[in-house]
Amino acid sequence: MPVPAFGLGTFRLQGQVVIDSVSTALELGYRVIDTAQIYENEAEVGEAIAASGIPREELFITSKIWIANFAKDRLIDSLKESLQKLQTDYLDLTLIHWPSPEEQVPVEEFMGALLEAKRMGLTRQIGVSNFTIDLMKQAIAAVGADNIATNQIELHPYLQNHAVAEFAQSQGIQTTSYMTLAYGEVLKDPLIQQIAERLHATPAQVTLAWAMQLGYAVIPSSTKRANLQSNLGATALTLSDADMAQIAQLERGHRLTSPKGIAPHWD
Repeated sequence: MPVPAFGLGTFRLQGQVVIDSVSTALELGYRVIDTAQIYENEAEVGEAIAASGIPREELFITSKIWIANFAKDRLIDSLKESLQKLQTDYLDLTLIHWPSPEEQVPVEEFMGALLEAKRMGLTRQIGVSNFTIDLMKQAIAAVGADNIATNQIELHPYLQNHAVAEFAQSQGIQTTSYMTLAYGEVLKDPLIQQIAERLHATPAQVTLAWAMQLGYAVIPSSTKRANLQSNLGATALTLSDADMAQIAQLERGHRLTSPKGIAPHWD
């Protein structure tokens, strides 16, 4: 099954803040939750999900394996720890969070371990995050494109990542856009604001709708109920071809996330 187009991100949210965000989102109708081992909030996310009383089969839960856990003998154990924290028997999607720094663990090794986790029923689907075209090719060589559900990458109107997204699409791999709002930077963009005004929408709705219309999944986060509610409205918004073409012109290669010592050589 494809990765759902719209979900909730939990990056940078911890403690009671993430419990409140997830609880509110679930109450509003969100059913897709994205977390990661390195966010150090899986237990709180699990707590909020358990308290919601929503049946597990109605939810789509994603987490990501941190680079310290890539070794074959560590990856599956770390995933089991994540499952315990999240209070669930399986994940819907498990991603490799970043490529292994300086290829300390070969792509073949961690993708092989992740595929084994899928075979064991610990995760329904597997995928990657922050992978370049070359790294995606290595992952495909290791486990086959049909075993890679998505590549989750930074993607927003100021960094449209066309080459990576087009390669993924050519292989039948979905792209998930994170930081779709560029930490709020694109919300101040005059063009986005102008389109939003004309459509009686918010700049966030316009930006999220733009990404979804291109076929990408989005996982915006928020701690405010009004924004969580409003972001949901993006799923009902349709932009014209002219709007889409204008937003395409905003590309400026403006990358916001590239952690030193971890980030690959970007395309």
